[in-house]
Amino acid sequence: MSIRSLRDLDGLARVGRLVASLRDAIAREVRPGVTTGALDRRAAAFLAAAAPGARPAPRVEYGFPGTVLLSVNDEAVHGVPGPRTIRPGDVVKVDVTLELDGYVADAAVTVAVEPVSSAVRNLCDGTHAALERALEAARAGEPISAIGAAVEREASRRGLSVIRAVCGHGVGRRIHEPPAVPNHFDPSLRGVLTEGLVLAIEPILAAGAGDVVKGADGWTIRTADGSPAAHREHTVVIARGRPIVLTAA
Repeated sequence: MSIRSLRDLDGLARVGRLVASLRDAIAREVRPGVTTGALDRRAAAFLAAAAPGARPAPRVEYGFPGTVLLSVNDEAVHGVPGPRTIRPGDVVKVDVTLELDGYVADAAVTVAVEPVSSAVRNLCDGTHAALERALEAARAGEPISAIGAAVEREASRRGLSVIRAVCGHGVGRRIHEPPAVPNHFDPSLRGVLTEGLVLAIEPILAAGAGDVVKGADGWTIRTADGSPAAHREHTVVIARGRPIVLTAA
């Protein structure tokens, strides 16, 4: 969507703050011994207490069987919470998308459970840096392809691969709206970023080749070579300068 009024901006800001609060609350709970199912139950309890009117958008729109998406190690995105126990060295992606009063925001963070290898540290740091480079590129008047070009440059610089099968997207009233925002340079992408456009910008990188397969649960997308993946995401409003980040801490 594009911001049309102060009411739109206020509604998006409120759901953005809630998404950030839930994302950070669950990220703080990621530790050895806890299951992804237990983390999801804490997310549900958090919402019930903090914002009873808020709903997990993936469940509402697609029937996702959880409150948040929790992906571990080679699971890149869309991991289903369950009995899996978090262990030292795991790479845990916490992905939160909520709807509140008709507005939707989306954000994700990757938590590296210590101790981790230097390769995993490079993956996590590189994904964070790729998001920062993407935000710097996301300015009104610039081509949409500038975002993916910035992500791809940072990934290449650090010896990482972009997972091309999943990408950023428009957001605001529904989870997935136009335009698609690839995390690599796509010369066929002709669109231009406009002031007020609301996007979910989300680099998803792998330490290996970046090819993916869908898991047997029908939801989880994992790397084909079993390499760890990392994911960082913010919902932003495009502006003339640096975008307005609605899901900052």
